[in-house]
Amino acid sequence: MKKVLITGCSSGFGYISAKYLAEKGHHVFATMRNLNGKNAQPASELKDYANAHNLNIEVVEMDVTSDQSVKAAVDQIGEVDVLINNAGFGYSGPAEAFSSKQFLDQLDLNIVGTLRAAKAVLPGMRVRNSGLIIQVSSIAGRGAFPGFGVYHASKWGLEGLTESLRYEVAPLGIDVVIVQPGPFSTNFFGNIVNAESEEVLSAYNHVTEFFDGFGKNVEGMFEDENAPTDPIIVAEIFEDLISAPAGSRPLRTIAGLDFGIQAFNDAIDPLRKASIANMGLSDWDGPKAVAT
Repeated sequence: MKKVLITGCSSGFGYISAKYLAEKGHHVFATMRNLNGKNAQPASELKDYANAHNLNIEVVEMDVTSDQSVKAAVDQIGEVDVLINNAGFGYSGPAEAFSSKQFLDQLDLNIVGTLRAAKAVLPGMRVRNSGLIIQVSSIAGRGAFPGFGVYHASKWGLEGLTESLRYEVAPLGIDVVIVQPGPFSTNFFGNIVNAESEEVLSAYNHVTEFFDGFGKNVEGMFEDENAPTDPIIVAEIFEDLISAPAGSRPLRTIAGLDFGIQAFNDAIDPLRKASIANMGLSDWDGPKAVAT
């Protein structure tokens, strides 16, 4: 049994994974913001589910865009074995149409928010010389498509931050890995924030048409019962990573539809490993395997 802190549990992967990982025997701290406001219903549902099934799910207020909120939540929770940095959402539209504030808000949530949470749990993990941080990125953190530039910037940035963090904390016994989901039936498209400038948007009808068509194609895939779009797939990957022995976890794991991005990972990872070998960092590519 691990103590697992999950961010962004009001919906999607976080909500589903809180239930799933608790069912697997873990003590789950399901965090979200606005517990007494707009997220009161999912918070209540998780508590009721835990009570009905005798599961260890504690719902905790946490806004990953606030240093104070993150610190208060982790102070309340205490020791954490696993952090799943899941909180995030996407902005869509041509890059020119975004305000600087929108861009900064996207980066603050999808990159800086993950570092806030990591910084809060890392001191305890360092003391124990063990721990696991799972960063929820996206296939959009590896490839790029029109209309997603601001979102891509956040996820590509998250990938770079995570890879560097992996090397930094591995000698301390801590593992850091990335999960890259494709599109899943989690209402991601319904929650997307659009670019601010209507005037600029009007010059990019070709991008809007691409995005609308792409969205309809993906929604059509959700109707195919054979397509890997059930979000429980991501929760299962989380459990597989948690259960895997230290030293055996891959840096990147794709979940669901990959749109060819798996080929990127397959091609690049040997080059990545060769690069860090040239720098004498191969031993920092994840913690040492634990002797059994």
